[in-house]
Amino acid sequence: MPPSVAVVTDSTAYLPEEAVSRLGITVVPLQVVVGGRGLDDVAQIDGAGMSDALGEWAPVTTSRPAPQRFADAYEAAAARGAAGIVSIHLSGEMSGTVEAARAGAEDSLVPVEVVDSESIAMGLGFPVLAAAEAAARGATRTEVADAARRRMKATRSFFYVDTLEHLRRGGRIGAAATLLGSALRTKPLLHIADGVIVPLEKVRTASRAIARLEDLAVQAAGSGPVDIAVQHLAAEDRAGAMAARLPQRVPGLASVTVVEVGAVIGAHVGPGMLGLTVSPHC
Repeated sequence: MPPSVAVVTDSTAYLPEEAVSRLGITVVPLQVVVGGRGLDDVAQIDGAGMSDALGEWAPVTTSRPAPQRFADAYEAAAARGAAGIVSIHLSGEMSGTVEAARAGAEDSLVPVEVVDSESIAMGLGFPVLAAAEAAARGATRTEVADAARRRMKATRSFFYVDTLEHLRRGGRIGAAATLLGSALRTKPLLHIADGVIVPLEKVRTASRAIARLEDLAVQAAGSGPVDIAVQHLAAEDRAGAMAARLPQRVPGLASVTVVEVGAVIGAHVGPGMLGLTVSPHC
C-alpha cells in the first residue's frame, strides 16, 4: 500500500533510480533545448549527451516544466490514493520550477505543499529522500515537509568548475561574476548560499582546487553521521578517486554516492565539474 503522503520532485535532484523506485518518488523532468530540439532531462538526454553538445558549442538552453506536468503528477498521485502531496524542487532563485509546481497545485484534488530546497542536485536530493523516508514511515504531510526542511538546513554543497563560461552563458552565475576577470588565472570554488551560486575561494590550479574542495567537505561533515554525494560531469575518474578517499577522512560517513549530473545542470556547469554535497543526519 503506498504512503498516504506522496513525494514529488524534479529531475535536477538526480536521485539513484533504486531510491526513486523503492520510495515511490515521482520525478517531473525539466527540459533542455539543444539546437532547437526540446528534450526531457534524464529521460531523453543525459550528462554525456550534454557534454557532447557543449563540446560542439551547440546552442543550449534549459526550461522549467509546464505547470500542467505538475498538475498531471498530482492528479496521478491522488488517483493512487495519496491524501496529501509534498513537492520539493530546485532553488527558486535559479529556476521557475517552484512557481510552476505551485501553479500546477492550484486545482489539485488533494492538498499540496511545495517546498523550495534552495539548492540543486543532491542538495535537493537528500531533502527529497528524507521526505520520502518520512512518508514511508506514515508521517503526516506537515511532518514530511518538515523532514525535508530539516535536511535542507543541514546540507551544504561545494563545487569546482573548469570554467565559469557555462554559468555566465546560462545566467546562473550570480555573485560569482566577480570572479570572471581572473577566471583564466585561477580555478574557482563555489558554493550555494540562500539558493544562489556564490564564490567561495580562488585556487591557482585544478589539482589544488580539488584538494581544497575535499577539505571543505571534510570540515563540513564533522564527526556525526553524514551522507555525502560526489557529483560530476564528464569527470568520472576524479569523482571516483575522491569517493574512495572519503571513508578514511570522514569518521561518521554513513554513505557516499557518486552521481553524474544530468543535462540541465550540465548545461550550466560544463564538463569537468566536480561537486560535493554534505548532508548530516538530523
